[in-house]
Amino acid sequence: MLDFRRLESIDLMRGLVMVLMALDHTRDFFSDALFSPTDLSKTSAGLFITRWITHLCAPTFVFLTGASAYLSTIRRNLSKRQLAGYLVTRGLWLVILELTLVRFGWLFNWDYHVLFGQVIWALGWSMVGLSWLIFLPRWVIAGFAIVSIAGHNVLDFLRPDDFGGLTWLWTVRHVPGRIELMPGYSFYVDYPLIPWLGVMVAGYSFGPIFLRSAISRRALLFQFGIGCIGIFLLLRLSNIYGDPEPWQAQQDPLFTVFAVLNCEKYPPSLSYLLVTISIMMLLLSLFEGFNLLLLREPLLIFGRVPLFFYLAHLPLIHGTRLLSHISGGYRLIGCLAVAVMLFPTYQHRNTDLT
Repeated sequence: MLDFRRLESIDLMRGLVMVLMALDHTRDFFSDALFSPTDLSKTSAGLFITRWITHLCAPTFVFLTGASAYLSTIRRNLSKRQLAGYLVTRGLWLVILELTLVRFGWLFNWDYHVLFGQVIWALGWSMVGLSWLIFLPRWVIAGFAIVSIAGHNVLDFLRPDDFGGLTWLWTVRHVPGRIELMPGYSFYVDYPLIPWLGVMVAGYSFGPIFLRSAISRRALLFQFGIGCIGIFLLLRLSNIYGDPEPWQAQQDPLFTVFAVLNCEKYPPSLSYLLVTISIMMLLLSLFEGFNLLLLREPLLIFGRVPLFFYLAHLPLIHGTRLLSHISGGYRLIGCLAVAVMLFPTYQHRNTDLT
């Protein structure tokens, strides 16, 4: 039986990753650590964990955007041509926002000598790419997702310099790096499009699962989650394939576990995507069957207005960091910023933002 209603589990999942993302960005602005939290030679257990759990954010949001694109064809009775038009306009709008408002939130300046392509940029271009792929047969769409996610690490040996005059193109597609637009103007690609497009296409291919009955949906989400964890453990523990950096035993068992989990995010390796998407699937299954009580409403609010929250949280955190520097109230103002974000007092109507 098809279920055309908006799914709370998707909104709850989106809300959760938005909260995790905000906490991660709060750490970026308020932490005095001068090293990567996932650098096992320098980090602490607490710092590693608080960073690692935020790896869930980007894959979840990209995957669920693809699933929502499919669900839109049902809820809104859209043709594929109408959906493609929506994906292109929405995707390009996200790219513009990344280069303007999002950049301003990070840097608090309008100096366009330096630009960044981060998650909203990758999300936007992936929507544009999906707009072309939806016209293909479903098995081709699913195959594209599987090949781009599972096979892109085969290309790790290729470097941008190998492409001569097309160096910029490989940087955009697969390897993070700097592109010189013109003398004095640079564009830094943090989120190459491969395999983020594949993740969005996978979400689109997974869309019909969300139209099943609640019991069937919950069972399939759980099974997919366990299956992805199993594949991750098989590949990662054997160091056969799936991540450019093999794990190595560390000074204690806990940090050895961290080494196994510490997969490459830029670009996201197969192992990285398997472990994060498996957690997302299991949490979606959990949200289908349990009432989150006091957490439910805040997470639903964030999950229903994710773009608004994303655009608002960066200047809020950055602004409070500046205030803390001026006033000396470092910890107090940082805590207040998190409190404002996590416990909003406003109400927002339930609109469909897929």
